[in-house]
This record gives sequence, C-alpha cells and structure tokens, in this order.
Amino acid sequence: MADRHRRRIVRRMDTPLHPAIVHLPLGLAIIVPLLAVALTVAMWRDWLPKRAWLAVVGLQVLLVATGVMALRTGEQDEERVERIVAEQVLEAHEEAAAVFVWMAAATLAASVVVLLLKSDAARRWVSVGTSLATLVVAVLGIRVGHAGGELVYRHGAAGVYAPAGPNAPAATGGAAAAEEEEER
Repeated sequence: MADRHRRRIVRRMDTPLHPAIVHLPLGLAIIVPLLAVALTVAMWRDWLPKRAWLAVVGLQVLLVATGVMALRTGEQDEERVERIVAEQVLEAHEEAAAVFVWMAAATLAASVVVLLLKSDAARRWVSVGTSLATLVVAVLGIRVGHAGGELVYRHGAAGVYAPAGPNAPAATGGAAAAEEEEER
C-alpha cells in the first residue's frame, strides 16, 4: 500500500509543468484585446478615467510574466521531448513562442505609455495602437497554441511522460488513465 502511494507521488512529480502554465498567457492573450478595445472606446467617449487603463497594463504584465514562465518550462521539457519529436518541430514551436512573448512585452511597453501621456488626444491614439497590438499578440498566441497542440496530439510529445512497462496503459491515455488503472 505504501509503495503504491509512493509511486503515485513520484508520477505526479514527473508531470511536466509547461502544460499547466502555458494556458495562462494564451488565455490572457484572448482576454486582453477585448478589455483594451472596450477601454479605448471608453476613453474616446470620456466614460472612464485614465487610471482605468491600469487594468490593461496589469493583465499585460501577467501575460508577459506567465509567457516567460511558459518559455522556461518548455525549455526544461525540450530535451526529454526531443527523444520522440523532431527537433525542427520543437524549434518551430519555441520560435513562435519567443515571438509571442517579445510582442507581448512590446505591447506592455505601449500600454504603459498610454498612462504616461499627458495629452488626451495622444493617449487616445496610442491606446488604439496598443489595442491593435493586443490583437496581434492574440493571433501569435493562437499560432503558438496550435503548434503546441500539434506537438502533443500529432507528434506524441506527451508520450515521454506516459508510464512504461507491461502494465502501463496506452500512451494516449496519459497519467489519468494510469491512475485509473492503478486504482482498480
């Protein structure tokens, strides 16, 4: 019984962190443009004070921070996944992720400029540009997510984390199937 519990803990520690983290920047990449566009319209119509834009800046900071975390955890998983996935496929995903994070960082800088501008007209136009940049980040995020999905579902990247051995469930079942099998 204790050995069974120890194996379950070891298996959970072996679970990659990248898939859990990567969903945060991708989700934010979809949400931020909606908020940025709404706040840009509100600023043009003088419905909200300038400080309302802090919501865009805050979410963009979170997007960049979690994007960097996703890049780092992806790099940690890379060597292990390279055993079963072609290096060029991994590199394409990694390059797309780097472009996504750099564009998100540039968009963060633009969002901060909106707060620093004294002129209402300049602030309005920079908020329009920033809103457009958030849309570009969203498109780049979708591209990165698609490439990551290809790694997992088409190229079998998750297979490196599947348990091995004669009693192991099929690689496509993953850790959840392994736990179900062990509990039976």
